[in-house]
Amino acid sequence: MEAQVQSAPKSLEEILVDRGRVSPEDLRKVRKLQAERGERIERLLLDLGFVSEDDLLPVYSEVLGVPLASRKELPNDAVQVPGLNVKFLRHAKILPVSAVDGVMKVAMADPRDRNSMQGIEVATGLRVEPLLAKEKDISEALDSCYGERGEGGGGGNGDAEGLVEYLSEDEEDVDHLRDLASEAPVIRFVNVMINRAVESRASDIHIEPFENELKIRYRIDGVLHDVDAPQRRLQAAIVSRIKIMAKLNIAERRLPQDGRIKLRMMGKEIDLRVSTLPTLYGESVVLRILDRGSIVLDLGSLGFPSDTLADWDGLIVKPYGMILVTGPTGSGKTTTLYGSLNKVNSPDKKIITIEDPVEYQLNGVNQIHVKPQIGLTFANGLRSIVRQDPDVIMVGEIRDAETAEIAIQAALTGHLVFSTLHTNDAAGAVARLLEMGVEDYLLASSLLGVLAQRLVRRNCSKCLRPVEGVIAELADENARTGVAGERGIAESLAGAQLVEGGGCEACSFTGYRGRAGIYELLLVDDAIRNLILKRSSADKIREEAIRLGMRTLREDGWRSVREGMTTVSEVIRVSRD
Repeated sequence: MEAQVQSAPKSLEEILVDRGRVSPEDLRKVRKLQAERGERIERLLLDLGFVSEDDLLPVYSEVLGVPLASRKELPNDAVQVPGLNVKFLRHAKILPVSAVDGVMKVAMADPRDRNSMQGIEVATGLRVEPLLAKEKDISEALDSCYGERGEGGGGGNGDAEGLVEYLSEDEEDVDHLRDLASEAPVIRFVNVMINRAVESRASDIHIEPFENELKIRYRIDGVLHDVDAPQRRLQAAIVSRIKIMAKLNIAERRLPQDGRIKLRMMGKEIDLRVSTLPTLYGESVVLRILDRGSIVLDLGSLGFPSDTLADWDGLIVKPYGMILVTGPTGSGKTTTLYGSLNKVNSPDKKIITIEDPVEYQLNGVNQIHVKPQIGLTFANGLRSIVRQDPDVIMVGEIRDAETAEIAIQAALTGHLVFSTLHTNDAAGAVARLLEMGVEDYLLASSLLGVLAQRLVRRNCSKCLRPVEGVIAELADENARTGVAGERGIAESLAGAQLVEGGGCEACSFTGYRGRAGIYELLLVDDAIRNLILKRSSADKIREEAIRLGMRTLREDGWRSVREGMTTVSEVIRVSRD
C-alpha cells in the first residue's frame, strides 16, 4: 500500500497571500523586519498597515483553530471568578467571557500566549479555553466590566503605558523628544491609531491636549467621535513621532506647522495632511486622511438628483464662463469640482488647477500647489496659468478681489473657470463677489451658474426601520429657519414613509454610514443677470431663482428624506443658516 503524503498546513502569511490580502512583496518586507525585531508576524502586518484587523482575524482564527468573538459576544459585566487580577488581565489583554463546569472561556488578542493562560489556570483552578478577539474590543469590554482606568488607564495603548515618561516643556530638548518618539510602543500606538482611523472611514484624526487628559477623536461622516486615548504624559512623544513622520521641526512648539505623510495601508496609498497648533496645554494635531482610492469622480453617485445633474452637465461643457461651487469647509466642494473636471477631461482639452493644497492627483490635469511664502498665491498663479493657453481652469478658492477679478477676466476671454466660495447658499455667492468689488456688468456677463451643496449622512442600509412622529415634532422648523418661497416640512413630506437607521455594528451604532450631497443650483439666466446689474440683495436673487424653479438646499434635503436616503434631523443639521 502506498503511503499517503499529507501536505503540511499552510501558515497564516501563506493563506493571506493566497487570498490576495497581502502581496508577496509586502510579505518579504515584513519577514525581513521580523528577523530584525523578533516580533510576531501578525503584529507587524497590522502595525505596518499591510492588512486590516477585519481581514486578518478570520484567517488567524482559522490557522489557530480558535473561535472568533465579536464585540457583541463579549460581556459588559464582570465574570465573578476568585483569583483574577484585573491589572494582569489588562496587561495581557485577556477578558473572561464565561466560567461553566470548571472551564473558563477567555477572549484574547493573542491565543498563543500560553504563559498568560497557564497563569490564569493556576490562579483560578479552572481550565482556560481561548477565543480570539480584537484588542480594541477587549479593551472596551474590560473597561465596561471593571471600570475605566485611572492613573494607569487610557485604553488603546497597553504596550506603551509606563515605558515613556512625560516631561514638562522646560525639561524637554530636541534629542530627548527624538528618543521618546523612537520608542517602539509610541511608534506602534501612532501606527495603530492611523490604521483604526482608516478602517473606521474617518476623514480626520484630532489629537487634543487638555490639562488632565489627552483626547483623540475621529471625524467619521462629518461628525467627531471620541476614541480610546493614551495617558496625558505620552502627548509629547506622540506629537514628536507624528512630526518626524511629516518631516516637521520637532523643536518648534511655539508656531503652527503644516506637513504631509505618505503611507501604504491595507494595500492602499494614504496621504495624511498634518497640521499642528500650539495651545495652552501643548500642541494640538489634526491629521487629514486623503485616501486616493476613495475619491468618487462619478457625479451620479454623489447624490445629485437627475434634473440637477442634467443642468450641471449642461453648464460644465460650456466653452467659456465661470462656474462656482459654494458651501462651508467639508461640504464636498472639491470632490464635486474634481468629478466635473474628470467629466470634461479629454485629449483635446488642456486643464490646469491651482489649489491649496492639491488633495488628489487627476490624470491628464496640470495641478499647482500654492505657496504664499514664496509669492505663489492664487492671484499670481492664476495670472501665469492664463498665459499657458488652457481650456479649463480650476481655482481652489476665490479669497480676495484680485483673484476674483483675474478669474472673471479669464472667463470672459475664452476660458471655462471653476472655483469655490465660502457662502451659505448659491445666491450669497453673487452678493459676496459684488462686495469684493467685482464690477456688476463683468459678473453678469461671466457667471454661468452657482452650485451650493452640503453633505448629509446616509441611513445605514443594514438597520433601516420606519420612523413616526418626526414631521409633527419639527413642523415649525421652517418658520424659524426656512427661506421665502420654501414649503414647510409637513407639506414637503406629506404621505412619505420616513425611515432611519436603528444602529448596528456595521454603522458603529450611529444609524448612519457614508454621506451623500444635497444641492441648490442657481442657473444665471436673463432675469438673474438683470438683478446682478441692479446689485440686488442675495434674498431678492434667491426669491427670483425659486420663482423660476430653483430647488433650495432644504427642499433637496426633503427629497433625500422622501427617498429614504437620510433623516429630517440630518437635513436640518447641515442646512441651518
